[in-house]
Amino acid sequence: MTFAGRTAAWWAWLRSPRLPAVPLCLPPWLPGGPVACQRPYGSHSKDKLDMSTYPVESIRNFSIIAHVDHGKSTLADRLLEITGTIAKTDRNKQVLDKLQVERERGITVKAQSASLFYNYEGVNYLLNLIDTPGHVDFSYEVSRSLSACQGVILVVDANEGIQAQTVANFYLAFEAQLAIIPVINKIDLKNADPERVEKQIEKLFDIPIDECVRISAKKGTNVETVLQKVIEKIPPPQCNTADPLKALVFDSTFDHYRGVIANIALFGGEIEKGHKIISAHTKKRYEVNEVGILTPNEQPTHKLYAGQVGYVIAGMKEVTEAQIGDTLFLYKQPVEPLPGFKSAKPMVFAGMYPVDQTEYNNLKSALERLTLNDSSVTVHRDSSLALGAGWRLGFLGLLHMEVFNQRLEQEYNMSVILTAPTVPYKAVLSSAKLIKEYGKAEITIINPAQFPDKLSVSEYLEPTVLGTIVTPQEYIGKIIVLCQDRRAVQKDMVYIDEHRVMLKYLFPLNEIVVDFYDALKSLSSGYASFDYEDAGYQAADLIKMDILLNGNPVEELATIIHNDKAYATGKFLCERLKDAIPRQLFEIAIQAAIGKKIIARETLKAYRKNVVAKCYGGDITRRMKLLKRQAEGKKLMRKIGNVDVPRDAFIRVLKRQTDK
Repeated sequence: MTFAGRTAAWWAWLRSPRLPAVPLCLPPWLPGGPVACQRPYGSHSKDKLDMSTYPVESIRNFSIIAHVDHGKSTLADRLLEITGTIAKTDRNKQVLDKLQVERERGITVKAQSASLFYNYEGVNYLLNLIDTPGHVDFSYEVSRSLSACQGVILVVDANEGIQAQTVANFYLAFEAQLAIIPVINKIDLKNADPERVEKQIEKLFDIPIDECVRISAKKGTNVETVLQKVIEKIPPPQCNTADPLKALVFDSTFDHYRGVIANIALFGGEIEKGHKIISAHTKKRYEVNEVGILTPNEQPTHKLYAGQVGYVIAGMKEVTEAQIGDTLFLYKQPVEPLPGFKSAKPMVFAGMYPVDQTEYNNLKSALERLTLNDSSVTVHRDSSLALGAGWRLGFLGLLHMEVFNQRLEQEYNMSVILTAPTVPYKAVLSSAKLIKEYGKAEITIINPAQFPDKLSVSEYLEPTVLGTIVTPQEYIGKIIVLCQDRRAVQKDMVYIDEHRVMLKYLFPLNEIVVDFYDALKSLSSGYASFDYEDAGYQAADLIKMDILLNGNPVEELATIIHNDKAYATGKFLCERLKDAIPRQLFEIAIQAAIGKKIIARETLKAYRKNVVAKCYGGDITRRMKLLKRQAEGKKLMRKIGNVDVPRDAFIRVLKRQTDK
């Protein structure tokens, strides 16, 4: 068969009814090839939008902030539907929550943005919405989002009223001098009491009752009024298209095929495909491949103008090239870099190690890509005799740590060992030799192995947080006792109304980092809410507790704790180790020690052969002789035998103590 005949036969087979009718990408030498080659997917198949029709005066940038589960994402869904950004269907539930972990847990973890088009009184407006997380562990996402906004919608549940994170988020917006629109959600609930919530808002935030908007985001009741309030109350961004390009990178993600996708807010000028841009952080030059807006999916545009929020793809191939808080400007048109973001301060540290050391490089690559998307995580190289090479990661809280671990598993298919969480302590050195060695008098300790001896330290410092608890008044007694058990100092107590109380306590961070939130929810039948903010360091009576196996210290199990909690923690660790270590042919003494003093001990009994089984009757001295010889053998074995702690035993003891 000739080439033309083969081509015709292949073409006929391709067009046969057995195949699904989809556009085909054909080689240009085949008949109809270039014409038929239309991408059925991807952003290139979309028409590019002209953003020049939206001047600065008709742009509104705003965030939705609230406590956990007060209806932020549901309100965002209704706003997207009303503006026609997404089709109205029953399946629109938390559309902006794109991560699998967000869907599974029902919480927002990552701030997501979307551009909405809305006609109000004959004028077309561009509304840039950012949906933010509500949990205290993700407050860094909220503060970053607010930097790209001029106003916020503060959502409060009509049933639960003002909660701890509502107060924290209000003050974040207030300090950023943003316009605040109070919205009372879930008015359709049977127990909703919007009048009570309005009084709480007026008392705590000094916002007049008549400014509150009552809505039901689930049913769509009165949601359009929120859009109108956004246009009336929130000012347009203060910037000019005639100025040179100045763009703030406030978020970024990594795509395997297109490289880094940076979310930007333009504070001046314009940007389009083909522009040569410079990063203020890396000083590298890039050529813009694509610009666009998020609706909430990527929608390419011809240009982006001052005051608008969108994304840019510029051939950044390395994850380290798109630093969040960076400023982008045009080549040969340098500008003063924007102040960026205050770096996140880690509150909890944990060791992360690959389950198999051959996966080290894959885990390193996954960590780099995930920390690009979650810049609040700090990463330091670390190694352990038992677990091998790994990293010491800093997180904003325990939920943040769990979500990060879950994202590693789901998005990058990486299985890791995560050790028990610790907090960063400080030591003020008195030894001139150590001061010279470290180059400073005050050092930060994130690993117990670095803990300096008490003789060379004038004082130890532990991190503290100012905690806010909002609770129904009937649980006050139990909560005060719980806080006192955690070495907390009461700072304030305010009645929000006749039923709810706001307590402020100064907590040592180590006391709340693992199970305080669970204990609080348990005591208050789930009604109390908790939020905290950094409150610096205070002097504390800290000690390093070692775990000894037959007198030999195990470095990986050393912990830094307060002197008051040493005995209980030591006893718990010894009991846990006794269950984790397999029995040997000789007795193992498991001890918790502070310096030379043993504070707790458990004994793992040896496997023991019944050496007197062959003695039936006979003299007692024969039995005693055999038992004595066995005891001497065990004693010798204990002297020369090493306790080999298996890897899985370390994992069981070091990982989070969920069954405590």
